[in-house]
Amino acid sequence: MARSKIVYECSECGYESGKWNGRCPSCGAWNSFEELKQATSAKSGKTRKTADLSDEILELSEIDVNTDVRYKTGIGELDRVLGGGLVKGSIVLLGGAPGIGKSTLLLQICQFLGENYSILYVSGEESARQIKLRAQRLSVDTESLYILTVTDAEAICDTIASSTPDIVIIDSVQTMSIPEITSSPGSITQVRECTNLFMNTAKRLEIPIIVVGHVNKDGAIAGPKVMEHIVDAVLYFEGERNYSFRVLRTVKNRYGSTNEIGVFDMQDKGLREVENPSEMLLSGRPENVSGTCVTCTMEGQRPILTEIQVLAAKSGFSAPRRMSKGFDFNRMTIIIAVLEKRADLFFGTLDVYMNVVGGFRIDETAGDLAVALCLYSSIVDKPVDKKTIAIGEIGLGGEIRAVSNIIQRVREAERMGFSTCIVPKQSLPALRESGVKIRIIGVSDINQAFSFFNRK
Repeated sequence: MARSKIVYECSECGYESGKWNGRCPSCGAWNSFEELKQATSAKSGKTRKTADLSDEILELSEIDVNTDVRYKTGIGELDRVLGGGLVKGSIVLLGGAPGIGKSTLLLQICQFLGENYSILYVSGEESARQIKLRAQRLSVDTESLYILTVTDAEAICDTIASSTPDIVIIDSVQTMSIPEITSSPGSITQVRECTNLFMNTAKRLEIPIIVVGHVNKDGAIAGPKVMEHIVDAVLYFEGERNYSFRVLRTVKNRYGSTNEIGVFDMQDKGLREVENPSEMLLSGRPENVSGTCVTCTMEGQRPILTEIQVLAAKSGFSAPRRMSKGFDFNRMTIIIAVLEKRADLFFGTLDVYMNVVGGFRIDETAGDLAVALCLYSSIVDKPVDKKTIAIGEIGLGGEIRAVSNIIQRVREAERMGFSTCIVPKQSLPALRESGVKIRIIGVSDINQAFSFFNRK
């Protein structure tokens, strides 16, 4: 007869211990140990049967990949993030904050996929009636969509094997459980074992499975970190709740790039693709207002123009405040220090507030020059020309360094109607050869950039 013993497992790396530890000895994470029960057999000394799998071995040249192995979802932004579509036999983990639009996105793709494929939608959170109401709101009326509202993972896999749908959606993995495991649904053991079970089913039957995962207060997908290693692709749905702007990012993809993003706009009748994010982010720009400038950031192979706003105002405190939203706070403080040291600007008595418009986030250094121009513009209270864009990285010596994909960035600015582009001086030869028609200003340090700004 089997009996259970108490063990503790690290939610970050899966390390197991017989006692609780404040810090994981394997990965060093703090307060990551959680209690779980592990079944052990009372009988010992059993010998394991060996299996000869030599007949299962395949030569690489014998494997056929010429057939179509991807399903188009009907949403170009999602296909872009997946690397061209949903791969047969893959398991995709979709995470995001509550109410961000995960279930809405998955139900919307069912309308297009249902024209040629059968879809099994398994929900452990909603009843069939609730799913029907949401489908009516989203105008999803395909006859190839089948609903199953159970939480038994083994029964789900048996149903998949017997009914053989073309695509399976699990919403969500934290509600699924295996009856033989004594821990509650959503625990580390249940999430890991259910994910393993779904993965084996997807590989064995070559049926793609999309699994929805909840996130914890830190923004990471709830459950053990090893779950992200099991799946083939991990997608994160991001966005501010007060904005309709949504970004779908991939942090792992075995079948495509991890640098692409999908951009959506949340509306009353579901998510709408945004094919031109630059136009959306630049709409409603203020005119003749100091402290604003546009830069270009690269998301994968896609250049996106974003507006940066800075407000430098006299502080009423002994220690001035520094706030940044959408731009790295530490990077902002470094730029302020460089401006004080290399450009003789003084921020010691000024509060500085920085914002990237639209809830977008800039994660690269190409926006440094635009931030510096915004800071300078706010101090001298002189607006940057609305047709001017700035691209470049700032070093600690005040120099302007080159950034990657400068030609694609400048062409995007030209396409959006900008007339002047301030870039690092090292990038001038490549831009001249590219044949761009926009006016190019090459600068080698921040003082040259400010000199051009003062001449305007």
